[in-house]
Amino acid sequence: MVLGLDKRYVWGVLPLLGFAIGHFLDQKETERMTRFRDKSALYGRPEGRAQPSW
Repeated sequence: MVLGLDKRYVWGVLPLLGFAIGHFLDQKETERMTRFRDKSALYGRPEGRAQPSW
């Protein structure tokens, strides 16, 4: 017992802390990538009318 924390408490909180950090980083990456949404050819529409593939 260190600083009044039991090992079971630490092992119970550790996955939640990891999930919270991962979620935060994922949100930041999504926020960063939205700046490129309209500038990328991946999200752009083709010019003119395309013929159907069938």
